[in-house]
Amino acid sequence: MTEPLLSPRAARTRFALLAAGMELLVDRPIDAISIDEFVAAAGVAKGSFFNHFTDKRQFATVVASVIRIDVEDWVGRLNAGVADPLARLAGGMVAAAAYALANPQRTAVLARSFNGTSLDDHPINAGLLHDLRDARAAGAIEIPSEAAGVLYWLGACQIVMGNIVESEADDIASRDLLADMLRMSLRGLGATVPAIDAILGPGGVLDRFGQHDRLN
Repeated sequence: MTEPLLSPRAARTRFALLAAGMELLVDRPIDAISIDEFVAAAGVAKGSFFNHFTDKRQFATVVASVIRIDVEDWVGRLNAGVADPLARLAGGMVAAAAYALANPQRTAVLARSFNGTSLDDHPINAGLLHDLRDARAAGAIEIPSEAAGVLYWLGACQIVMGNIVESEADDIASRDLLADMLRMSLRGLGATVPAIDAILGPGGVLDRFGQHDRLN
């Protein structure tokens, strides 16, 4: 998502509004929060809200997109230097789970809405789509369509993130859940058991879950 070019003052106002959104949307959906509450929490004038957003729905979409981009940054760092597309897909779920453990409030906000980012051609999904295509071309997975693959993997990652936040699980319990979900989800994509064992075994992608503090 390309950020608009803003003056320093306007950028500060936009940042304050987004920060307020990330705080208030943790416990309540967008429809339950007034614009007055957002601007009060941000410490800006009400009219400034409409200088940046057309309405509350667009505001919530931008807030969720900012968080999702942050998650994708974690995915990119965790997968740096990994060439195997199946391992990269697994790495994406590991990074998402690590993000949820380190950022429960932001994850709670993200869990409330996809707001268009579940579409396979959305720019935020470019990395996931690329890995799915490469894994499919290599015969590592079998999916009926790219759109279905994107929805399936996003859904699996989303539910893992949500469960980590809701259960308030510790690192060990979260890792155990993640391992089970990865095994089931990769099998659902059509990956073979030996391929999954190689990815999830000692020295594999799960070892990076314990490094979530380094990704923050």
